[in-house]
Amino acid sequence: MKAKLKWAVLAAALLVASWAVYGCDSKKDVSTDSKIVASTQSQQTQPSGKRVTMIDLGATECIPCKMMAPIIEELKKEYAGKADIIFIDVWKNPDQARKYGIRAIPTQIFYDADGKEVHRNVGFMDKKRIVEVLTRLGVS
Repeated sequence: MKAKLKWAVLAAALLVASWAVYGCDSKKDVSTDSKIVASTQSQQTQPSGKRVTMIDLGATECIPCKMMAPIIEELKKEYAGKADIIFIDVWKNPDQARKYGIRAIPTQIFYDADGKEVHRNVGFMDKKRIVEVLTRLGVS
C-alpha cells in the first residue's frame, strides 16, 4: 500500500514538473482579443529612466500570467503618470526574454527612477506585494 502511494506521488510530481517545464514555456498562438496587449517593438519595453518602472514578463496563455493580467491592468490605471507598468509577452517577443534573462514566467522586474533594477520576482505576484514594492520605491 505504501509503495503504491509512493509511486503515485512520484508520478504526480513528475507530471507537475513536466507541465512546469513544457506547458508554461511552450509557444502557442495568442488570440488578438486577449485582455492583455502584447508588447511590440514600437511599444515601451524598457525602463524610461524617468519614473519607477515595473516590467511584467509573461505570456497571454500562461496560467499564472492570466491570473496577473487584471492586476496589471488595474495598476496601469492606478499608477498612470506616477510609474510605468509594462507587460511584455515573451512568447511573441523572445528577444525580450533573452534581454532580461528570463528563465520562468511570469517574472516582474522593478526599476527605480534612474533605471536601475532594484527588485525581481519570479512567479505570480499579488497586487498587495506589487504595491508594497512600488511604495518602497517612493511611488504613492
